[in-house]
Amino acid sequence: MVRIVDRRFDSRNKSAVNRQRFMRRFKGQIRKAVADAIDGRSIKDLDNGESVTIPSKDLSEPHFQHGEGGTWEQVYSGNDQFASGDEINRPLGGGGSGGGGGSASEDGEGEDDFVFQLSREEFLDVFFDDLALPNLVKTQLAKIPDYKSQRAGFSNDGTPTNLNLVRSMRSALGRRLALGSPYNARLRELHAEIDELEKSTPRDEEAIQKLKEEAGALRAKLERIPFLDTFDLRYNNRIKVPQPSTQAVMFCLMDVSGSMDEQKKATAKRFFMLLYLFLTRTYEHIEVVFIRHHTVAREVDEEDFFHSRESGGTVVSSALDMMRDIIRERYNTGMWNIYGAQASDGDNWENDSPRCREILSQTILPFVQFFAYIEITPGEPQNLWREYEKIIGTTPAFAMQRIENYADIYPVFRELFKKTLL
Repeated sequence: MVRIVDRRFDSRNKSAVNRQRFMRRFKGQIRKAVADAIDGRSIKDLDNGESVTIPSKDLSEPHFQHGEGGTWEQVYSGNDQFASGDEINRPLGGGGSGGGGGSASEDGEGEDDFVFQLSREEFLDVFFDDLALPNLVKTQLAKIPDYKSQRAGFSNDGTPTNLNLVRSMRSALGRRLALGSPYNARLRELHAEIDELEKSTPRDEEAIQKLKEEAGALRAKLERIPFLDTFDLRYNNRIKVPQPSTQAVMFCLMDVSGSMDEQKKATAKRFFMLLYLFLTRTYEHIEVVFIRHHTVAREVDEEDFFHSRESGGTVVSSALDMMRDIIRERYNTGMWNIYGAQASDGDNWENDSPRCREILSQTILPFVQFFAYIEITPGEPQNLWREYEKIIGTTPAFAMQRIENYADIYPVFRELFKKTLL
C-alpha cells in the first residue's frame, strides 16, 4: 500500500497559490471569457470582475495508474456474439448518448460546467496579458503630483513676513541668559563680599571701592549684551510636499462621418477602453467626456457616442473647439489631470486641417498631461495626419499612431505610452 504525505507548509495563502495554478491551467478559456466581456461592456464598467465557465470535459484530473511494460495477466469477460476477426458495425447516430454539456439525458446523469468568479485585479491582469504588453507599461502611466505648502519647523533665514516673534524672543532670552550667567554669578559674589566688608570693623574702604568698581564693570558688560541679535531671529519654514492629484478627466473625440464605418468605431472603442483602464489604475476619480463630430461637434453620452447613426461631412476643428471650451468652463483649475484621445480615419476638409493643428498646439496641449491621436485607416496617411506630424517633437504631451485593424491596437498603445507622461 502506497501512502503519500503532503508535507508542504500549509500557509495562509495556500488557496491563493492553488487558484493561480488553476488560472494558468485554464488560461485559454479565461482569456476568451475576458475578451467576450470586453465586447459587451461600457468603458466605465471595464474593470469589474467576470464569471468564467470551464466546460466539464476540460476538468480532467491527474491520477495514478500502472505503467507500461512488465508481465500482465488479464481476464476479459466473454461474449456470445463475436469471435476473433469479426468486424463490428459503427453505431447509428454517432455513438452513445452521453450527458453533460447542458443537455438532458435519458438516465438522468450528467455533469455541470464549472463556473468561478474572476476578481477585479485578476480580470485586469488577464486583460493586460491578452494585450501582450510588457510589465513596464503597466506602471508607466505617471502620477501627476500637486504641491502643497506645509510647515516644516523653523529656519535661521527667511522673509520678514515669516518671522516667528515668540521663537525669536525665546531664542534671544536663552542667549542673554547663557552669556550673562557668569557675570551674574560673579556679581552675587561681589555683593556678598561688599556686605561683609561693610559690616566688619574697622571698614576697609579701599577694598570695598575695588569691589564696587569690579561690580560696575560687570554690570556694564551685562548691559552691552544685545537684547535681540540677528542670529536670534527664527522664521517659519515651509516646504512644498508633492501630493498626487487623484482626479482626472478623459476626453474621447471621435469622427462619425460617413467614412467611419462600424468596424472603425469598434476599433476606436477598444482604444478608448484601454486608455480609461490605465487611468483608473492611477486616479481615484475619473470623468469621461464624449465628443462626436462630423461637420458639427456634440457632447453626448457613451451610448450615443458609439452607436448613434448620425453622420455627415468632416470638420475636425469643431470637436477641438468644443474640447477647449469644456476645459475652460469645467476643468480650468490645477486640480484636474486632463487627458485626450482622438480617433479618426484622417479624412478632413482640406482647409480645416491647418486650423486643427493650430487649435491643438496652442489652446489644448499646454493644458493637458497627454493627447493621443490614432488614425484608423488601411490606406495612405490623410491630410490631418500630415498636419499633426508638424507638432511631433515640439512637446512630449502629444503622440500619434496609425491603426489598420484590431491586431494593431495593442502594439500602438504600447508605442504611445512607452514614455512617462508629463
